[in-house]
Amino acid sequence: MTSSLLTNGTFFFPGPTEVRAEVMQQMTKPMIPHRGPLFEDMFARIQDSLRVIFGTTRSVYVSSSSATGLMEAAVRCAPAGRVLSIVNGAFSARFSAIVKACARESDVIDVAWGETVDLDVLAEKLRATRYAAVTVVHSETSTGALTDVRTVARLARENGAVCLVDSVTGIGGAELRFDDWELDFALTGSQKALALPPGLAFASATSAFIEQAKAQPGRGLYFDLVEFDAYASKNQTPNTPAIPLFFAAEMQLAAIAEETMAVRWARHAAMAKRTYEWVDALAARHGGELRVLATAGKRSPSVTSITLPSTIKSSGVLKAVASRGFTIGSGYGKNKDTSIRIGHMGDHTLEGLGRCLAACDDAFAELLAERPAP
Repeated sequence: MTSSLLTNGTFFFPGPTEVRAEVMQQMTKPMIPHRGPLFEDMFARIQDSLRVIFGTTRSVYVSSSSATGLMEAAVRCAPAGRVLSIVNGAFSARFSAIVKACARESDVIDVAWGETVDLDVLAEKLRATRYAAVTVVHSETSTGALTDVRTVARLARENGAVCLVDSVTGIGGAELRFDDWELDFALTGSQKALALPPGLAFASATSAFIEQAKAQPGRGLYFDLVEFDAYASKNQTPNTPAIPLFFAAEMQLAAIAEETMAVRWARHAAMAKRTYEWVDALAARHGGELRVLATAGKRSPSVTSITLPSTIKSSGVLKAVASRGFTIGSGYGKNKDTSIRIGHMGDHTLEGLGRCLAACDDAFAELLAERPAP
């Protein structure tokens, strides 16, 4: 059977996600100078789209890096003082690790994987200790849990802290309104719900966040958000950008803005609902060990993590699904062998997802039929 990596509409990995062929083709355009009007005009057009996607009138910074770079930037540019990290999965744990690697004093609220932080517990923690910043993951890619970052940001603000939001599998697929929700800083990566190749990261920050950042020592240089902000005002990047990726971003981000965020959010929500229904039906046929990991009502519309029966490993499921022409993901971190993840984000549709789930259905029927009798 044709490799799923070579067939459009079959790559349901939880990031990088599938990229349209015409977007990929943009990266073959001739090179242009990055300090000149051609690039600046393109940057301005990209800004127009990104402001729609982020829901902001502010500049949206574009970094030629993974999203991890802008996570570190957020920490290095945050106000001086203790940091509180909300950890409910592998990527929120990574944010916490970045805080520690930047030599910031910090505390952690540990939350069970698949759950989101108890907002009352968070409020009590913020009242009890003076924090300068809170780190939180909007859509936790390792578990498929969706945190109410609007309320987290409000609680942080009420207690004198800024909120640093990682929305890597959120922005472009899950509702996020930077200005309306009064967020301080939010970031995402190109390779998730934005359906671009890996290699770009995007973030926005309030003017107040940038002003206080100017007083912070040790911001570094490459990921200095003060520099990003100053250069964005001139439709420029502080450092040499990955120009071919900008060509791709110009086309894809304009298409996202044209779709409108309301329509895009609804499409992602519909794909997520379809996946949950499929898991429930599969469990009804094959046993209750199969389940969606994230708690109902607190699930990401972009990625679903599915807990497997103890008799099956993720590697077997991935192999069986691949033999049917589709690519999905294993679990992540401590859940690698015990779960699978389906990335229903980017430019995927309900119709395409239905074909993927049908292939998964066949794969599970084969694997579960081979289980030894109890």
